Amino acid sequence: MPYSSSNNNHNRRGSCDVSREVRAPLLPVLSKMIRSLLPSDFDALLKVINDAAQAYKGVIPNDRWKEPYMSAEELRKEIEAGVRFFGLLEGGHLLGVAGIQALKDTTLIRHAYVLPGCQGKGTGTRLLEYLLGLVETPEILVGTWADATWAIRFYQKHGFRPVSSREKDRLLRTYWNIPERQIETSVVLRTIPSLQ
Repeated sequence: MPYSSSNNNHNRRGSCDVSREVRAPLLPVLSKMIRSLLPSDFDALLKVINDAAQAYKGVIPNDRWKEPYMSAEELRKEIEAGVRFFGLLEGGHLLGVAGIQALKDTTLIRHAYVLPGCQGKGTGTRLLEYLLGLVETPEILVGTWADATWAIRFYQKHGFRPVSSREKDRLLRTYWNIPERQIETSVVLRTIPSLQ
């Protein structure tokens, strides 16, 4: 499930704080760009996900939180299941990531995260708009934690609308491979590409 992390509690005025661990595996570039992430980007991708996911700590149910939020093994399984990851880079530094997965007649936006110091600066919007441009299915779905109100607002701002509780349960069981407890504590939002 994608869990966008554009929490309003982070400093929006300061520059993006990019650690050396995020910089190391990426090739340098001169300006902001979005590109498909490569196997060599795996460690930086995992670091962005886990750093950004700290926004959920103390917000989502305690029984759903773990550290690290996503393990390397879990990320590998997501990639093996067909999630294609893209990243927004600036000066060779990975600032945000998001995945896309086409399943049947639906496209899922998966694991969208922006580094805490880079949130509120358009990184998530640029990534989402880029992914929406790749969609070839009649609908797009995104799932997130019900208590992650900032993520829900972000997707609503971009034309996604929450589905009913019953429909949410059906969609999560059809398109995601998550435990029942996560289904109980999540929401699904939908948009139709032609309405964008």
